Amino acid sequence: MTNNSEQGHHHAGMSSKAFLNAERVIQEIGLKNGDKFLDVGCGEGHFSIAASKVIGNKGKVYALDSYEKSIAVLKEQIHQENISNIEAIVADVTKKMPLPDAIIDVCLMANVMHGFLANGEVQSVMTEIARVMKAGSTLAVVEFKKIAGPPGPPISIRMTPEELENLISGYGFEKNKVVEVGQFHYAAMFRTIPRHSH
Repeated sequence: MTNNSEQGHHHAGMSSKAFLNAERVIQEIGLKNGDKFLDVGCGEGHFSIAASKVIGNKGKVYALDSYEKSIAVLKEQIHQENISNIEAIVADVTKKMPLPDAIIDVCLMANVMHGFLANGEVQSVMTEIARVMKAGSTLAVVEFKKIAGPPGPPISIRMTPEELENLISGYGFEKNKVVEVGQFHYAAMFRTIPRHSH
């Protein structure tokens, strides 16, 4: 098997589709009608499509991935199904997201955090995520349970919910709850800590 990334962890791994029910994840993270939803490392948009059905016409899904082929697949599906509330964007979330400050109600990071961790990109990603999220909004991180695979990444880069909390608590997030979302996965929910206005 060849790996076409020059260095570090290659983010375009096995599709989450095989192990995760997108509708169940979207339901568990508390997405509601009218929400602005950010799907970080959306891949081919498995979760974005499920989210678009929940948020309705007043809501908006921002589906971001650095992998152009995945975004192309998602855009084709959006076109075929005539979906009007998803914006699929090729973007490197470790640098800058093409989004204004404080617009997102719910952000999902499904099976991407371990890759950012392996590549030493957590700080740049979390700084950007914190910037685009509203006060009191929800960050949901779906990760493989810290058990030996397959499926999934090596156990050395898997995180327990506690390790995850330690990793991102410095960016203005506090833990809300952790739920199981599949045989191999959990979703850890965090709230943005209200920033005091001056």
